[in-house]
Amino acid sequence: MSEQRQCQRPGCAGSYEDVGGGELYCDTCGLAPVVSPTGMVASPPTGVTVGGRGSNSSSGRSSSRASSRSSSRSSQSRRSVSGRLSRSLSGQSGSQGSRSVSVRSSGASAASSGRGRLGVGLVQVPDVPRPDPRAMIQENPEVPERKRFCSRSDCGAPVGRARGERPGRTEGFCTKCGHPYSFVPKLRTGDIVHGQYEVVGCLAHGGLGWVYLAVDRAVSDRWVVLKGLLDTGDQDAMAAAISERRFLAEIEHANIVRIYNFVEHLDQRTGSMDGYIVMEYVGGKSLKEIANGRRTPAGKRDPLPVEQACAYGIEALEALGHLHSRNLLYCDFKVDNAIQTEDQLKLIDMGAVRRMDDDESAIYGTVGYQAPEVADVGPSVASDLYTVARTLAVLTFDFQGYTNVFADSLPDPDSIEVFRTYESFYRLLVRATDPDPARRFASAQEMAEQLTGVLREVVALQTGRPRPALSTLFGPEVKVTDTELFAQLTGEVSRLGVRAEPVRRKGRGARQAAPAFPSAGAPAALPGTPGTPASPGSPGSLVKPLNAAATALALPVPRVDPGDPNAGFLAGLMASAPGELITALRAAPAASVELRLRELRARLEMGELISGARALTELEAQHPDDWRVVWYRGVAALATGDHTNAALSFDAVYDAFPGEPAPKLALGVCAEVLGQLDNAAEYYRLVWATDPSYVSAAFGLARVQLAAADRHGAVHTLESVPESSIHYTAARVAAVRSRLRQRMAEAAVAHGPLLDDLTAAAGQVEALDGFGLDAVRREQLSTEVLGTALDWVLSGSQGSAPRQGPVRTLVLGNDLDERGLRLGLERSYRTLARLAQVGEERIELVERANRYRPRTWV
Repeated sequence: MSEQRQCQRPGCAGSYEDVGGGELYCDTCGLAPVVSPTGMVASPPTGVTVGGRGSNSSSGRSSSRASSRSSSRSSQSRRSVSGRLSRSLSGQSGSQGSRSVSVRSSGASAASSGRGRLGVGLVQVPDVPRPDPRAMIQENPEVPERKRFCSRSDCGAPVGRARGERPGRTEGFCTKCGHPYSFVPKLRTGDIVHGQYEVVGCLAHGGLGWVYLAVDRAVSDRWVVLKGLLDTGDQDAMAAAISERRFLAEIEHANIVRIYNFVEHLDQRTGSMDGYIVMEYVGGKSLKEIANGRRTPAGKRDPLPVEQACAYGIEALEALGHLHSRNLLYCDFKVDNAIQTEDQLKLIDMGAVRRMDDDESAIYGTVGYQAPEVADVGPSVASDLYTVARTLAVLTFDFQGYTNVFADSLPDPDSIEVFRTYESFYRLLVRATDPDPARRFASAQEMAEQLTGVLREVVALQTGRPRPALSTLFGPEVKVTDTELFAQLTGEVSRLGVRAEPVRRKGRGARQAAPAFPSAGAPAALPGTPGTPASPGSPGSLVKPLNAAATALALPVPRVDPGDPNAGFLAGLMASAPGELITALRAAPAASVELRLRELRARLEMGELISGARALTELEAQHPDDWRVVWYRGVAALATGDHTNAALSFDAVYDAFPGEPAPKLALGVCAEVLGQLDNAAEYYRLVWATDPSYVSAAFGLARVQLAAADRHGAVHTLESVPESSIHYTAARVAAVRSRLRQRMAEAAVAHGPLLDDLTAAAGQVEALDGFGLDAVRREQLSTEVLGTALDWVLSGSQGSAPRQGPVRTLVLGNDLDERGLRLGLERSYRTLARLAQVGEERIELVERANRYRPRTWV
C-alpha cells in the first residue's frame, strides 16, 4: 500500500492523500495519480519540455521530461534480440547477439492510404454514438484547485489554493513569481464572438485553454468549438494558439479536427482583446474514456483488446503521416488527444503542433508519452511515432509506472500477458520506442504498414481465418522445397502379410524359404528400411530431414528498392539462369546495392559460396545496417550450415519488420535445424495462420509436428492447404502418409482407432484422382494404405475383425479382410508393373504381386 501512496511523478517526493470519495492527490504537487489503484488511466498534464532544441524556457511542474533523467536506463530497455529463439542462442552468439537493423524509409509516407472505416476491414470496432452537444455543457465551469498552477513556464508553482476555510482565488498573482493568473471563463452563454459565433457554454478545460461550444450563425447553424487561452499572459500558450491558426487552417484530413477560423473578441470585463480558434465540433469519446469505461468484475480497468488498440494506432498514424507530409509535427499524441466519433478516430487539441524546422517556439509534450531525446535534440518524426507506441502500451495492459519507473522503457515481456501472447506486437512497440531514434520506424506509413501486418496476425490467430496481404518488402516464395515429407518406400508395405518367398542360391542347392513372420523376440524391420529397426516416432525414422541449403534459397526475396539507381534495369532483366544473370548484370548503368545483392544471390544459387561470402563481407562493411544485407547474411549462413548466425540475422529483420511473415518463416526454418521444435512450430504456425500463400510454412509445421509425434496435428495442418494451391496434391499425399506411415510399428503408442484413419486415407486417395494425381503415385499410395490395413487385420488388434452384417467395409474398393486386401495389393502391384519403365523394376513388382496374391487351391 505504501508504494501506491508514493507520488508517481518524477522529482516529486510527496505522497498521496485521500481527500474523500476515494480520490487521491499528492500533498506536494497536488496532482492525482496517473494510474489509479484500480488501473484507471489519468491525464498527465501537457507541459513545456526542458532544454529541447529551440526551447529557451524551463519548467519544474509540467515538464514532460526531467532534465536530469539519464538515458542509460532506456538504452537497456530494448533487448538486442526480442524473440524466444534468439534468447536461447544469445549466450552462444558472442558479438552477433547485438546485431541491429536500421531501416531506410520508402519515402512514401505523405500520401493518405485511402483506408475505409476504423479497423481497416479486419476488426469491428464498436461505434461511439455522436452525443447531443448541449448535453456536454458544464453547468458550473471552473478549474479545480488541485489543477491550478502558475502558467509561467519557469515557475509552475501551485496557485489559487484554499487557505484554511477560505477557498482559493480563481484570479490573482502567483505568490512565487508575481505572474498574473486567471481560471475564469472569459465567455458566457449568449456571447457573440466575431459577430458570427454564439456561445452556448463551456465544454472542458485543457492544458492550453478553455474550450467553448458555440453555434456558427453564418454557416447553417453548425456546431463549432472555440478554444481560448487559459491565461492570456502566458506567451508560450499564446504562441501555441497562433501556431494552430497558422498550420491547421490549411489542413484537411479525415482523422484531424478541422480548423475553421481564428478570431479575436474584446473582453468587456478586462478590456483585453482575446484570441480564439474556431474548430470543428467532434462529439464522441476520447481514448482515455473508452479505456476507463471497460471494467472487470472486480472493478478494475479491463485493458482494450489488442486488435482494437491496433486499429486506433493505424488511424492515428494516418493522421500523423499527413501532418509529416506538410512538414509538421504533432508532438503530443496520447489517450486524451484522440476522440472516436461513430466509426472514425480524430486527433484533437492541436496546440503542440510545430513545424519541423521550428527552432524557436516552445516544445510541448507529456511525461510517459514523449520520447527521451526530445529534451536534448527536439521533436522529430521518430519522436511522434514513439508517442503512438506508448499510447498503444497504455491501452493494451495495466501499465503501472509508465510516467516514472517505465517512463522511457517497457516492462519485461514475460510479465505482460499481451506481450507473451502476441510477440509481433511486442516487437513493434520495442522498435517504435527504441532509445536510438535512428532505429525506430522511419515514417508513419512504414509503422502503419507493420502495425497492420501485426493486426492481421492477431485477428488470424483469434478467428482461425487467414488474413493475407501483399508485402511491400518481400516477394512471394521462390519455391516450396521438401513437399515430400516421407522417403519413398523401398521395402514391403506390409510386415505381416508377406508370404514366404523361396530364396535362390548361387550354384546348386535347394531353395531356402524366408520366414513369413519375424521370429519371436527379434525386432521387426519397418517398411522402407528392411532389416534395420528404427525407433518409432523419432524424427529420423519418420520424416525426411530438412534440406536447409535448398530451403534458404527458396525463402522470399526482398523486393528491389524503387529508389535504387538500377531499379528499372533489374526489373527488365530476362535472364533466369544464375550464370546468365551474372553476365547480364555487367551491363548495368551504375553500381548500386541492389545490383550487388542480385549478383550475390546468383552466386549462392550457383554454389559459389566462397566468392559469395567475400561479396557479402564487402557489403556488410559498407552498409552494416541495411536490412537487406542482414537478410542475405541470414540466407548465406543458413545455406552454409551456420544456423546460429542465420537465426540471429533473421531475428534482427523480424525486430525491424514485425508485421512481415517472411522473417518468421525463416526463423521457423532455423529453429527446426537447430532442434528447437517448439519454437519452429510456433513460427510456422504464425505464418501459416496469417497467410496461406506461404505453403512451405504448412509443410514445415507438419514436419515438426510429426517429429514431435503429433500425427493428428500434422494431418490437420496438411489438410488445411487450400485446393487453390498448386501444392494441394502434395499436401494430401503427405496427409495420407502422416496418418499411416509406421503406425503398426507404434503399437505401444496410443494414436486412436486406426480404422478411422484407414477409411479417411482411402477416401483421400480416391478423391485425389480429380486433382491430377498420376497413376504411378496413386498406386504407390494405394499399396501403402492397403498394406497398413492388411497388417492391422492380421494383427488381431481390437476392432480389426471383419464386421458382420449386410454392410461391408471397403478400403479402396476392397473388402476389409485378408482376402480382399491381398487382392487389392496384387492388383495395384500389377498395375505398377505395367507402368514401370525398367525391366528389373517390372520383374520386382510382379514378384511382389505374386507374394500378396491370396492362396488358392488351383
